[in-house]
Amino acid sequence: MSSDAPPAPEQPPAPAWVPLSPLDRRILGVLIEKQKTSKNSDSYPLTLNALVTGCNQKSNRDPVVELNEIEVEDGLESLQERGFVTRIEGGRTDRYRHEMYNLWTQSGPGIAVLAELLLRGAQTKGDLRTRAARMAPIDTLDALEEVLQPLVERRLVVYLTGPDRRGAVVTHGFHTGDELIALKALHAGGPVPISDATVPAVRSAPPGFDARLTAALAEIEALKARVTALETQLAPAQKPPAPTP
Repeated sequence: MSSDAPPAPEQPPAPAWVPLSPLDRRILGVLIEKQKTSKNSDSYPLTLNALVTGCNQKSNRDPVVELNEIEVEDGLESLQERGFVTRIEGGRTDRYRHEMYNLWTQSGPGIAVLAELLLRGAQTKGDLRTRAARMAPIDTLDALEEVLQPLVERRLVVYLTGPDRRGAVVTHGFHTGDELIALKALHAGGPVPISDATVPAVRSAPPGFDARLTAALAEIEALKARVTALETQLAPAQKPPAPTP
């Protein structure tokens, strides 16, 4: 007997890693980036002032935000409680370093890939290789594939499209399950599930950190994903080589 009941809605997958708020993502991305690009010990670990500047940097950031010291300091406190960040006391001012080599991966290129995804959100593998190469040598897409494979296996990186698709898109593994469903739907060109959980609330939002910022970050990332999906769909299909006579 056939049933006219509508199919059950897709259930969000259980996150493999604890989801990170947009504020957490930005702070950790900046700490990793500066550790990878710093020329000397005076530049890293970062002071609070340097970290605020890095969070609000206009280059290599998407979206660009304007955070103040109170917001970043409260975000750091939450990350310290979870063991993601260590505060180094002494000297003229306290400094902060990330602990992601111990928690995520020992791979230098791998940690660079994760930093770029935290700083800019979902992106094609081609864009990711170019951007991450400023922090670690990733000379070709084949080299990037070797970096991505163990990260994908551990769900530190998640494919939003088929991995072999032209213009395949990846993101980090610190979204909520509902965020991943929405992002995958956007990149597939399908309808986006609408729910309160699609735009996650900042549960431990620091004083003065407007929850609307979280919604704005998610909306911008969704629009980026839609544009990428449309560009991929509209790109002319690659013609096969002509047969040899």
